Amino acid sequence: MAAMAIILNLETATTNCSVSISKGNEVISLKENNAMNYSHSEQLHVFIKEALQEASLSFSDLDAIAISKGPGSYTGLRIGVSAAKGLCFSLDLPLISVPTLLSMAHQAPLAEGELIISVLDARRMEVYSAVFNHLFEEIRETRAEIIDENSFADYVSEQKVHVVGSGAEKCQEILKYSNFQFDASIVPSAKEMAPIAFEKYKKGHFEDVAYFEPYYLKDFVIQSKKKA
Repeated sequence: MAAMAIILNLETATTNCSVSISKGNEVISLKENNAMNYSHSEQLHVFIKEALQEASLSFSDLDAIAISKGPGSYTGLRIGVSAAKGLCFSLDLPLISVPTLLSMAHQAPLAEGELIISVLDARRMEVYSAVFNHLFEEIRETRAEIIDENSFADYVSEQKVHVVGSGAEKCQEILKYSNFQFDASIVPSAKEMAPIAFEKYKKGHFEDVAYFEPYYLKDFVIQSKKKA
């Protein structure tokens, strides 16, 4: 039954190697470690085993595998997607993909009318970003962009805007909008993947395991003035 679906959630898009097992909307076990040296290749399969043990489950109890699809670290995403695909093939389970920036947004409870901008640090002044409303509906698509003093100017208003994620610090240095609040401590976690993955499971929104690729977002657009 969908209401009791047991899903293994894998989050490897950033430095946080995170594994959760959810039953319906509820997370019943969580193993994660946010290590700056990207230890996913050593930790991911250990965490999967430990999460199953903590939940008193085995691989045969799983109904689906969910993977954080990016954007994020190329290497981290490859490791996570390879593990997810391997499990789906060997266990004959469906694959669910969860947008990384969306699951990040779920970490910040919002009041009605407030917005949240998830920003992942890329390099220099570059970030991966997406904008969501208080219902976690995407109101501006995911982009790779270079932060300047006019970034996100469309969202200057009376309503509070939460800028969260590893790119928030560089945003805070440049953006001086009075209604913006910044929290660089939020990292993608398999914990917040659970309700998103469960909704996709109920709707049968599955990926083609053979052809699925992570969401690599590499191109940064530099806005420059045209020459006269």
